[in-house]
Amino acid sequence: MTIGSQVKGCFSSLKSAEATLSLLANKTQNQQAKQVYEEAQTIIDDVKDDLQKQVIYLVKEEPQYKS
Repeated sequence: MTIGSQVKGCFSSLKSAEATLSLLANKTQNQQAKQVYEEAQTIIDDVKDDLQKQVIYLVKEEPQYKS
């Protein structure tokens, strides 16, 4: 497995975790829990943005990392 494919896999996992947190936030009646889920979503979104930039870099600058 190449570095590029590992980074892309991590990105996909984060998207899945973000979707799960969104579902939990929408289903919970507990406002404190909802806030925690939404804060976690924000953090994951920031990490996803950074990883997406890394994927673009790897594909453009490091062709050996293409998956």
